[in-house]
Amino acid sequence: MNEYLKKLKLSNEVEDILKSSKSLIFPKSREELIELSFGNENKDSFDVIYDVEGMGRLTEANVTRCKNGAVVNYPTDYMRRRDPDCLLVADEFDTDKPKYDDVYKEDFEPLRKETFDWLKKQELIIVPFMAGGEEYGYDALLIAPVNATFFACALSDLQGFLPAGSIPDGFSPKAIVFLAPPFRHTHFDGKQIVVHNRLKDMHEVFSYNLYPGPSAKKGIYGVLLNIGENEGWTTVHASTVKVITPYDNEIVIMHEGASGGGKSEMLEDIHREMDGRIIIGQNTVTGEKNYIKLADTCDLRPVTDDMALCHPKMQNESKKLIVMDAEQGWFLRLDHIKHYGTAPQFEKIFIEPQEPLVFLNIQGVPKSTCLVWEHTLDSDGTPCPNPRVILPRRLAPNIVNEPVEIDVRSFGVRTPACTRENPSYGILGLFHILPPALAWLWRLVAPRGYNNPSVTATEGMTSEGVGSYWPFATGKMVEQANLLLDQVVNSSSTRYVLIPNQHIGAYDVGFMPQWIAREYIARRGGAKFKPEHLVEARCPLLGFGLDSLKIEGHYIRKAFLQPEMQSEVGTDGYDKGAQILIDFFKKEVSKFNTADLHPLGKEIINCFMNDAPLSDYIKLIPMRY
Repeated sequence: MNEYLKKLKLSNEVEDILKSSKSLIFPKSREELIELSFGNENKDSFDVIYDVEGMGRLTEANVTRCKNGAVVNYPTDYMRRRDPDCLLVADEFDTDKPKYDDVYKEDFEPLRKETFDWLKKQELIIVPFMAGGEEYGYDALLIAPVNATFFACALSDLQGFLPAGSIPDGFSPKAIVFLAPPFRHTHFDGKQIVVHNRLKDMHEVFSYNLYPGPSAKKGIYGVLLNIGENEGWTTVHASTVKVITPYDNEIVIMHEGASGGGKSEMLEDIHREMDGRIIIGQNTVTGEKNYIKLADTCDLRPVTDDMALCHPKMQNESKKLIVMDAEQGWFLRLDHIKHYGTAPQFEKIFIEPQEPLVFLNIQGVPKSTCLVWEHTLDSDGTPCPNPRVILPRRLAPNIVNEPVEIDVRSFGVRTPACTRENPSYGILGLFHILPPALAWLWRLVAPRGYNNPSVTATEGMTSEGVGSYWPFATGKMVEQANLLLDQVVNSSSTRYVLIPNQHIGAYDVGFMPQWIAREYIARRGGAKFKPEHLVEARCPLLGFGLDSLKIEGHYIRKAFLQPEMQSEVGTDGYDKGAQILIDFFKKEVSKFNTADLHPLGKEIINCFMNDAPLSDYIKLIPMRY
């Protein structure tokens, strides 16, 4: 028996897979993982190919050796981004997600056995890791064909891994990812399906595709959410940053939102023009640009990028939510880096990394340096909207590794342009201050929003649901809603803001609102505003807006704070857009109004359904000014 296999405490079924396989590799280092990503022959361009019954030999991915890392590309547009409908649940525990047997009209067990039998015939790579991190995490394992080692390398960078010599005796996985790429062709009509099978003492994740997003990343997120649902805590979908002002004041902002909602961007320095000016926005009707200058901006200390662990062992009596990173690496989207000099700090890391990185959907030429602004072209000739790099936390500068208390909890939403001729939900001002009860409602609905680059195309406005992490969860929506409400109630000293990106009314703003909001809120010591500084938003769902905003001597035009003041929008265009937003929220929140919802949650939803004023929400959960 393999000496490392002896250290694992496995079921008879899983042990049989490993003992029956052609060979086992327990990687001893990350360097070994990188080298194996190019095949056993260490080629400069390696195709990941499988024999698929009835279809011959199919190439699932290509891995190119570049000076700065392994560059992975997929042969189809579809495989270059996450399918938001890929998750199925195969067990009999409570769930609101689609069940495998309901969708395919058959029990999962025969396919489970067929998957195990296929793995037995492969050369396998085994990657032990801690889901959720070393300090608060849970034993977990990846079992994958060795020709897909790039996937194993991606997972090890995202989740961390235990080198063969570091595996402790009695390592007892609570979750196992089984990777079997050919099955997407033989059983799922080419779809990137991920099946979760929650057993009594084990969470099985069957990844039937080679894009890491749905399984190596979000699949492990689903594992943590399931554990948390059973234990009474959750992992929020958020980036977190410690912000240090030019005057050495510090606050911590946690930014939540659906994919594309600005989580990674909250960790970025503010983008500037070549002359140092900052474009607040450009009018989509007139072409007019609005600029400000900021001589000094805040220093940033990243804490989390996408998954913030809210483990109960970290919480204290501060009345603030306390989080730390649930991952060991960040799955960074690079679609905004379209040319050299867009994000110099990160470009330096990616082009001259301390260690080779894993890139996806980037053009790669063997033995050259891959450039992160040269995105792979989709079949229509346009750049793929989802180029990625996996950045291990240890390579990120100024990283914070310990738990932090959250001063401000923001929520981001992608908004389309709004004009009176074409009204939309793009009516949010630069940022809004939310009473806690309204902040909870925004997390229940979590609009995916406009032109999302991270997932396959969807029509119109859609919801990612509770906390924006519902697409990755396997349990009950109402249970997650209750956990989020408990967080809000128990974190009374944390404040809440709402920030749009992409558009404010008729203005194209990109992610500038959250960068300006971050600078402004940090200088104020958090979202602390006297009531006289706030104005109720015309749409009650948006809480309070600002009557004025001055930063470093520069006033932001009121048209960016209250979009109804834009001549292209007006109150008529705004009100039509507000109704779109309200109608959408009413449709979505009604799903949560069940017998299992916390009584306070029922009261909040009833307030909203009855078009209550802001004061009613504040009565239910007091708001700190």
